[in-house]
Amino acid sequence: MPSLSSLCPDIVLIGAGIMSSTLAALLRELDPSLSMVMFETLSDCGQESSYAWNNAGTGHAGNCELNYTPQRADGSVDISKALAVNTEFDLSRQLWAHWVREGRIADPAAFVQPCPHISLVWGAENVAFLKARYEAMVAHHCFADMEYSDDPAVIAQWAPLAMAGRDTTQPIAATRIKEGTDVNFGALTHALTASLKTDRNVSIHYNHRVTDLTRTEGGRWRVTATDTESGHATTVLTRFVFIGAGGNALPLLQASGIPEASHYAGFPVSGLWLRCTDPAITRQHHAKVYGKAPVGSPPMSVPHLDTRVIDGKSCLLFGPYAGFSTKFLKSGSWTDYFRSLTPKNIIPALTAGKDNLGLLDYLVKQVIQTNEARFRALLDFYPTARPEDWSKVVAGQRVQIIRPDSGLHGKLRFGTELVKNADRSLVAVLGASPGASIAASVALQVVQDCFPERLMEGDWLPRLRQVFPAYGVDLTRDAAACATLRQHTARVLGIASEAG
Repeated sequence: MPSLSSLCPDIVLIGAGIMSSTLAALLRELDPSLSMVMFETLSDCGQESSYAWNNAGTGHAGNCELNYTPQRADGSVDISKALAVNTEFDLSRQLWAHWVREGRIADPAAFVQPCPHISLVWGAENVAFLKARYEAMVAHHCFADMEYSDDPAVIAQWAPLAMAGRDTTQPIAATRIKEGTDVNFGALTHALTASLKTDRNVSIHYNHRVTDLTRTEGGRWRVTATDTESGHATTVLTRFVFIGAGGNALPLLQASGIPEASHYAGFPVSGLWLRCTDPAITRQHHAKVYGKAPVGSPPMSVPHLDTRVIDGKSCLLFGPYAGFSTKFLKSGSWTDYFRSLTPKNIIPALTAGKDNLGLLDYLVKQVIQTNEARFRALLDFYPTARPEDWSKVVAGQRVQIIRPDSGLHGKLRFGTELVKNADRSLVAVLGASPGASIAASVALQVVQDCFPERLMEGDWLPRLRQVFPAYGVDLTRDAAACATLRQHTARVLGIASEAG
């Protein structure tokens, strides 16, 4: 068997999180003959953003995330972002269901659980917003199952802990979609990489940090990875590189030297959760309950009280409490942010900072917030909570995107996006939420954008339609196809909602 240094794999993937594992598994479906090499700095897969305790595990579908539905000046609500995320999550459901049917994933319950998605607000102004949001969303078939109530007794049935001990003289309202999900993306990543390891054309190398990424004169990419234990450097040549390295994607993208990356900058955001594992409490709450984000806060700081199912055990998670760290990964260096600044992205970074002084002020206040202040925020969602039942957990590190909006004026962007070079031989995933929830959509976009000749030649297209039964169908327009697909994937994944 040839040594790794002599290989010229078709695909190199950097990072062994949910993005890389999803793309690698999809490419293997389309062409099992493709040779792939995956490099991961840490000793195992899915240890950063994909790790179960580093994220909220919400299968983001636009059901409960109020930041996806901004209110217009005339009072109407824009649901376009929620619709986009909603149907992108359908792609994930299709891909996961396919892997279950094919036996690639033995037990979907190991990573996905049914969990209602609820939006909860209080105060007359917020209640009016939620009602307008509900009316806009329920009118569309993608959200036709959404329920609304401003009756405290009904809301108490949906989310008992949120209503126990609450002052019901204050206006309150909630929406609910019963067929929401809680997803353990770390467990899913492990299931995918375990399946990939059985393929002789796929090799996964842990404890290997990519230290050089250079374009050769022949048009290939020279990727050098250094073994973090032995110090041995290994170099491979490939025609395609995928950077799915979470917060470290930006530095790697910069190292590639592609002009498309030159003006991008990153803004790292850290966070904390409060966690409760007492079964007497956790059995009283089965939902993901999202509220409204404080003014000036990043969307990822929308407060929510979540049911989590990790390693078969239920717990509650509240937060996140935002913070600022100059690290790009939890396992990263305090110098990450400063080393990412270059002569070409410093102006976009500074102008974005100037335009987001309110956000910076919010993050500073979050960093210096006392434990007592953090607990008071929990009381808004769980009025009878006791401090002794909760412990702190450090959340995963996120790097928000800064890119020029006009000229060199930088704009802080929230979300997930791909950056590709001109010939589409290198692509990187940047950003944060909805992130892991739309990994299938990201993988499919990579296939469509970077391997168009394989689709046009026809050998990949029939297979894509087997993997994604609704491939090419606009689910936001085809109500019948949407309903049929969701019934099928819910049944295969075991996430059909229960009555009541």
